[in-house]
Amino acid sequence: MRHVISFGSDNHSGVHPAVMAALSEANSGHCGAYGDDPWTRTAQTLLGQQFGTEHVYFAANGTGANLIGLQSALRPWEAVVCSDVAHINVDEGGAPERILGSKLVTVSTPDGRIDPAALAATCDRLGDEHAVQPRILSVTQSSEYGTAYSPEHAHALAEQARQLGLYIHIDGARLANAAVALNCGLGDVASMFDADVISVGGTKNGLMGAEAVVFRNPQLAGQAKWIRKATTQLMSKHRYLAAQFVAILTDDLWRENATNANDMAQRLAAGLRELGVQITQPVEVNAVFALLPDSQALRDRFHFYVWNGDEVRLMCSWDTTAGDVDEFLAAVGEHRGG
Repeated sequence: MRHVISFGSDNHSGVHPAVMAALSEANSGHCGAYGDDPWTRTAQTLLGQQFGTEHVYFAANGTGANLIGLQSALRPWEAVVCSDVAHINVDEGGAPERILGSKLVTVSTPDGRIDPAALAATCDRLGDEHAVQPRILSVTQSSEYGTAYSPEHAHALAEQARQLGLYIHIDGARLANAAVALNCGLGDVASMFDADVISVGGTKNGLMGAEAVVFRNPQLAGQAKWIRKATTQLMSKHRYLAAQFVAILTDDLWRENATNANDMAQRLAAGLRELGVQITQPVEVNAVFALLPDSQALRDRFHFYVWNGDEVRLMCSWDTTAGDVDEFLAAVGEHRGG
């Protein structure tokens, strides 16, 4: 098959060879099911070391991981507070509300990041028996607009959330990209928010398909194994999820992959600016938002998404090459008559 260049999403990429090798190695003989296997125990230890906890669960996809983490904190009359552009709000098919039975209360976020004052204003009916009660704040790090919360922003938001009595959940589908951007570890990102529970992404960073749910608050972890089963996320041949995490957590492969994705986004943004293309959001991780009017001809050659009107989203991946970026930039130059 010919080499296809896609900037559509970082889950358009293939599987990292080390992950594929780990899957092949795990595919030998028989072992216990449902997580009773050495790969799962090793992956739990490695991921637990990153976050300073022993409460680690694996899931097959990001929606499932978010559901497990959020449901651990919620009663029927309680709500999740999130950004209006949060993945749980706009890209999970209504699963959080349908399956959790809990309302999502949204905060307007022009750049994907929740402002502490806006959070407080959204929770102005705490204690009112006629209103749904916010119970957990869900933040996306890095955000759906390719922005990353700074440590200062994260601390301020966490302080406000605690004053309101909220738990804190991180949708970390691109947590690795945020950690690279902030030059820190995965656990450090969670600590910035004092997060109770984190969905740790893997599929967008070189895995075939595996996510994790990490509980830093042990009080929320007590029912996680039942929640995971009830939300259809307990995989029978569990070793194939865990083996992927063992691979990516060995020798900091997660960082290597995310670094390439972020670096390629910077290369792409710099090239677009040189061509006179307006960048509409800060380029802090592996996403570039830009104005490309009449982009259909470009999209016929390179897959990417139109976001809003003339604004497009361009995602770089662990396997995006400088050649991929330069070929796209040359096409943009031709498209603009440059």
